[in-house]
Amino acid sequence: MNERPAMMTVSDAAAKQVQALLDGRGKPSTGIRIGVRTKGCSGMSYTLEFADEKGPFDEILEDKGVTILIDPKATMFIIGTEMDYVEDKLESGFVFSNPNEKGRCGCGESFHV
Repeated sequence: MNERPAMMTVSDAAAKQVQALLDGRGKPSTGIRIGVRTKGCSGMSYTLEFADEKGPFDEILEDKGVTILIDPKATMFIIGTEMDYVEDKLESGFVFSNPNEKGRCGCGESFHV
């Protein structure tokens, strides 16, 4: 029997940054919600927002002390994705390594599956 792949994994650096964002928000939050939306030249981009409460169909990922809610409309696009946080001299931000991606736009802002 085939096991279902993990919905998503979170690196230590991403969990630390998510916790820092939640701590700095100034009001209680259930976690961070991840979704996808139509954007850019390749079709879709990832979205992150504070979640005040769990949506009725959100997938819940609790890992490394943080709660990630996955928008049900994004589920089929991000199965198996790893969320990381990268910081270097020129930029910093969340990075998604998604095995479902078939390509990205040249600027890296959007992807397609």
